[in-house]
Amino acid sequence: MTTAEPGGPVTELKPLLGDPTRPVTIAAIAESAGVSIPTVSKVINGRSGVAADTRARVEAVISQHGYRRPSPAVRSNTLELVFEEIEDMWGLQIIRGVERVARQQRVGVVLTEFGPQRNAIRYWIDDTISRRPDCLVTVAQLSEEQRNQLRARGIPLVVFDPTSELPDGVPFVGATNWAGGRSATRHLIGLGHRRIAMIGGPERILCCRARLDGYRSAMDAAGLPVEPALVTHTGLHQQDGEVAALDLLNRPDRPTAIFACNDLQALGVYQAARKLGLRIPADLSLVGFDDLPVANLVDPPLTTVHQPLIEMAVTATELALALGRGEKIRQTGLELATTLTVRRSTAPPAA
Repeated sequence: MTTAEPGGPVTELKPLLGDPTRPVTIAAIAESAGVSIPTVSKVINGRSGVAADTRARVEAVISQHGYRRPSPAVRSNTLELVFEEIEDMWGLQIIRGVERVARQQRVGVVLTEFGPQRNAIRYWIDDTISRRPDCLVTVAQLSEEQRNQLRARGIPLVVFDPTSELPDGVPFVGATNWAGGRSATRHLIGLGHRRIAMIGGPERILCCRARLDGYRSAMDAAGLPVEPALVTHTGLHQQDGEVAALDLLNRPDRPTAIFACNDLQALGVYQAARKLGLRIPADLSLVGFDDLPVANLVDPPLTTVHQPLIEMAVTATELALALGRGEKIRQTGLELATTLTVRRSTAPPAA
């Protein structure tokens, strides 16, 4: 048998790799990939210090010939929860869900935050491998190389609410964002609104694109045009929603309703309406997305799409712990249903 990888040698494999009665060794993997045994060890253990093309070549040989690291004799009985940045109530809901399962299963939780400049990510992989948690739930979007390093070390992960397309086989838990965007828009259409604006999130983020597509689907189904001027893309924070709403509401043909991509943006719309002397919902109807606890505290309470963040975190944690125990799972991708929570921020448009 021969192997050929870009940038690597073509090597004749020894009979050991074709003998089903004997395990594949690190030495055989090293010979096949044309690298040293320490290099293979670094790749298997997820260590840094290996060039990307060399790491890819070694991982391809490992995948082809089925090398598996021996299972550790002792489990750490910990789970690691990884964030880019914890800065609002959205992240706290996720932590609550993870902690709920961890208490029930008597598992410790290590909380990692990269920070706004992602300063901690440089040493994160090495630190995580040295801690060797049983599994990871990651809200931060990891690179393919980082996922491969964890997999080579035998640390399974589950991605929470992925922001970009994942390769097949990477476990994730998300929500029905498209259906949520459609239900929010259909609610406004059902009240009689025809000029409905959408404050979207960054176009690169998967869930934001899905919510926008749901908005467009509902408008199209109702025979209403999606005016480019009524769709804006901005950040997902309160100040972003305020700036976008001020632009939309200062126009002479302002919209009668706004669907915001998340509740934080919707809070910014409240501020913009107040600055312009507009009343919600008498002059402007508003729908958010997420159903954070603050949605029921603002005046008037916010109509919003309920995203089951705690339940999503519970599901992701249970899935990750099952993978950490070596259990087989039926589905690698799960989406939990969103539902519309109608409160007092929406009403028929003024005559």
